Amino acid sequence: MTTADTIATVELGTDGPRVGVQGLGCMGMSEFYGDTDERAARDTLDAALEAGVTLLDTADAYGRGANEEFLAPFVRAHRDEITLATKFALVRTDDPHYRGISNDPAYIRTAVEASLRRLGTDVIDLYYMHRRDPAVPLAESIGALAELVQQGKVKQLGLSEVTGPELREAYAVHPIAALQSEWSLFSRDVEKSAVGAAADLGVTLVPYSPLGRGFLTGAFTDAGEELTEGDYRQRQPRFSGDNARTNAALLEPVRAIAAAHGATAAQVALAWVQQRAEVHGLTVVPIPGTRKRARLLENVAATRLTLTSDELAALEPIAARVAGDRYPDMSSTAAAREE
Repeated sequence: MTTADTIATVELGTDGPRVGVQGLGCMGMSEFYGDTDERAARDTLDAALEAGVTLLDTADAYGRGANEEFLAPFVRAHRDEITLATKFALVRTDDPHYRGISNDPAYIRTAVEASLRRLGTDVIDLYYMHRRDPAVPLAESIGALAELVQQGKVKQLGLSEVTGPELREAYAVHPIAALQSEWSLFSRDVEKSAVGAAADLGVTLVPYSPLGRGFLTGAFTDAGEELTEGDYRQRQPRFSGDNARTNAALLEPVRAIAAAHGATAAQVALAWVQQRAEVHGLTVVPIPGTRKRARLLENVAATRLTLTSDELAALEPIAARVAGDRYPDMSSTAAAREE
């Protein structure tokens, strides 16, 4: 891909850096989706930068720090060319199934130092609260994060999986540049309150899992049987049993639209997410994750695909028909706190 073929850019938050209109989720380069291939993942990072994908997304929870360490050489080599996002709040232990949450200010100060060290940088461009702990007042957590901005350790703040009222409450303490939440043809609960609040405040929406953890690529006909051992999607309700078969059948209009455009199902799903920017009047930068150069280039091409109003209408009913929740336990998501 030549320089002329790089993707368009948008501003991240208000007065933030310009980033490619599509970012890259790096989680799967270290764990969760079966065996990893470091050489292929590094080639994918190179391809991303060549294509103008400059927002790289990681978290201290991914591989219990291993994903940040994996990214460090790329970060050092291209520090001025990328916008680096990482997250804190998910606490992991030796138990692979355990996920705790901490928004405590003392924990935040410890977590940021650990991430800076692992990433090999002296500043994080976008620092997210990965999950909200309702037991800790938002003002305390955001106040601690604001101190990190004042100290020059963090440039911009982000939140993940918060409701619209929570986003507004946090923004009143310190500007929030980005809200990261699951948003796809399969998952639209973020539209209940958070999208409207983000549009009002000038907060960029960063959809994670815009391809439904791969389901929207059309790769699965019976996901429960097709996933490899060690793939965490085996525990996801939408990938299990009758749910998986029901959800696979929902992709027929996606495939039909893809065929009409000479595109793939994944590209249609990504184009739908991208066009939420026009529908809701806000900036949208989805972060599909991949470990393969070919898939990265396929995803990037979706930024140039525009769906018609009739095609958007055909896709509109899908989310309401999806079988199964996003997670086995939805208690830590914004959906659990929506009124």
